[in-house]
Amino acid sequence: MSRFGDLGHHLYTGEVSYDFLGRRRRWYLVSAVLILISLAALFGRGLTPGIEFTGGADFRASTQVNAQTVDDMRTALAASGVPELQEATVNTIGGNQIRVQTRTLDAVTEVPKVRAAIAKEAGVNSDQVAYSLIGASWGSQITERAVIALAVFLVLVSLVMWAYFRNGAMSAAALVALGHDLVLTVGIYALVGFTVTPATLIGVLTILGYSLYDTVVVFDKVRENVRDLKSSTARTYTEAANLGLNQVLVRSLNTTIIGVLPVAALLFAGAFILGEGPLKDLALALFVGMVSGAYSSIFIATPLLAQLKERDPEMKKLAARVATRRAKDQARRRVSDDGEPAGGSHALVLPDGSPEPSNEELAAAAGPAGGARSRPTRITVAPQSVAVPLPTKPVSDTAAKRPQPQHKPRSQRKK
Repeated sequence: MSRFGDLGHHLYTGEVSYDFLGRRRRWYLVSAVLILISLAALFGRGLTPGIEFTGGADFRASTQVNAQTVDDMRTALAASGVPELQEATVNTIGGNQIRVQTRTLDAVTEVPKVRAAIAKEAGVNSDQVAYSLIGASWGSQITERAVIALAVFLVLVSLVMWAYFRNGAMSAAALVALGHDLVLTVGIYALVGFTVTPATLIGVLTILGYSLYDTVVVFDKVRENVRDLKSSTARTYTEAANLGLNQVLVRSLNTTIIGVLPVAALLFAGAFILGEGPLKDLALALFVGMVSGAYSSIFIATPLLAQLKERDPEMKKLAARVATRRAKDQARRRVSDDGEPAGGSHALVLPDGSPEPSNEELAAAAGPAGGARSRPTRITVAPQSVAVPLPTKPVSDTAAKRPQPQHKPRSQRKK
């Protein structure tokens, strides 16, 4: 068995255990810093919505991409004669296509000019430049549907968690973990400046489901460990939850690593090879969400669950009973380690009432001084039993006149 497998076995049996819940303040502090950075990026830099949300025109043309392609295309747009194109987004897709996104253009007067400028720079005909016009109303509808989908998802999560675990604290902790993952994912998008597209919304909803799955796996093991906890004084709720977290730790790490590796490959292909498109937006949301989901299920959801449950009066009584039992066990171990004092109840007493001689006394009594002393032999004398007469009850005159039982044979007894 590999070392990692051995570690997983030791974690599952409790031979090796890391105190995740005892250090929950540290994890809360790390999460608070990450959330503050995400909120600062979100409200400071803001998100970069795509034209699917703001409306605009999208142009695509085939061309040979090089290091100067983007700058040359911006120069061509400025020379087209159409105003307010300084904020146009120019990206390359792979090595043979360029994409230009602009504000909303007039289909009769402005679109032909922009198509002609792009075609001239790309070296193709104007009718080979594909374009599409997107209205802002369609983007607002997408945003509205996304918010509704997120709200419905959170409500269903709460109901399913309560129905499965029958525990309000678990539902609350799972929702807090989902909110944590959502804020971090949106904050990373604002921090790196990636464009928010419908693919981003799909990725966000997907990673919320993945985060919930990881949290349910941990909570299911915690529920198994605390099933008969109230009738025992072996451990508190926090200790049982920490044991369950250690038992599924290797599984959570394996699941996260296996899931993140292909997503990381998609992110690399979308960001550095293709350069643009829904693949990059979807992969970033999945990558950030999967890592954040694994983190929140271990360092946020379970510690928060234990903290909520420890406020329950029954759990407080259980913690008091566990502390009392451990104090008694510690006192007994202390007495056992100190041992019995000399001449105590375990010392041997000789029949004459004197205590058993020690090894030093036997050695001093053996042989004359300066002579060859034989090896002292420790003699143990077994105590002799002493017969003690039992008190007899005086016999009354009436009892003396009664016929006494005879121990003679039946043939010799007086008739």
